[in-house]
Amino acid sequence: MLSVISVGLPLLVAILAGEGVKATSCNVTSPCPLSAPCCSEYGFCGKGHFCLGGCNPFSSRSLDSCKPAPVCKDAEYVFSDNSRILSNATYFEGDATEYDWVLDQGKIFNTNSTGGELALTLTEKNGGTKISSTRYVHYGTITARLKTSRWNGVITAFITMSDIKDEIDWEFAGSATTEGQSNYFWQGFIPEKHNGGVHGELSDTYSNYHDFTIDWQPDTLSWAIDGKVVRTIKRSDTIDPATGIVRYPTTPSRIQLSIWPAGIPGSAAGTVEWAGGMIDWNHPDYKDAGQFYILVKSVSVKCSNLPSLVSSSNSTAANITSYVYTGNGTNGTPALAYTNRSTDLNGVGRGMNLLGVEGGKWQLAVLGLTGLFVTASQVVLGL
Repeated sequence: MLSVISVGLPLLVAILAGEGVKATSCNVTSPCPLSAPCCSEYGFCGKGHFCLGGCNPFSSRSLDSCKPAPVCKDAEYVFSDNSRILSNATYFEGDATEYDWVLDQGKIFNTNSTGGELALTLTEKNGGTKISSTRYVHYGTITARLKTSRWNGVITAFITMSDIKDEIDWEFAGSATTEGQSNYFWQGFIPEKHNGGVHGELSDTYSNYHDFTIDWQPDTLSWAIDGKVVRTIKRSDTIDPATGIVRYPTTPSRIQLSIWPAGIPGSAAGTVEWAGGMIDWNHPDYKDAGQFYILVKSVSVKCSNLPSLVSSSNSTAANITSYVYTGNGTNGTPALAYTNRSTDLNGVGRGMNLLGVEGGKWQLAVLGLTGLFVTASQVVLGL
């Protein structure tokens, strides 16, 4: 079971070259320059949409280079049509009330049957399809009702991904349609012993809808299938005894759904084996339809309640619209704040009231924060 983090470097270089832009990579030891202050989810500096979903604040020019992340809202997302999905993520301006999802790459369509189903497609040329939620979740319960692929080498993924690469996964290899695989990662760290689990005895996941749930709470993380919990881990079990670092997902995350090709030339041998072998682009299903696909019926989100401190705070502090990072925190857990700062690219906020948490202790703070007006476009890379 693998992290879905990967970068399409040739495509990135080609796009940036076409725009006359120098591709500057970024990481925590080499942050972005003032001219391109935001480090994108793919590890390259830019502005505009680079500063939205996936922008890593610790690899950017400063913590407030990335725009605040839209706060979680309870929702039941259904796909009777695609009107709430922005078909090009580079057009997103940060207002999560306008769209629920953005299309990062690939092609989607709606079956318009039994109330509508969202289809995500994979072709030999498109490299797969991924959509991301416009809102973030900072603990909560997320359930996706979906049908997976059934083809060797083709992966279905339902995950949460934070801007600093905390990740929680449900993944499905097309060669194994009676099981699902659970996994989690802390800040992109790949452990020597993987954190994955395999959960079988399902009715065919290509032919039948199943509800796959991620129940992510501050102290426990559970995975469930059709309402039955199949795995639980405790935050306390993820503490590194040698360092005290807590290797547990703790940062606000977007929901992502994707179909992607693992069984292709260039993939590591272990990846191809995990995925069930190489993709057969001559498979009758592909020849008939011109694509492989997965179907998503619905996604439900139940946000975890904020501490009672919120309700007892003044109305400005309680009017939470976004999440921001405020520092490195302790024991590997970054410091976060709940704020009323704008999530829009042209939003400006200064001296906003913040309701923050660090190390489990809630506190009120007032930070002098300045919005950044930027207009450049973001490139979209492979999964």
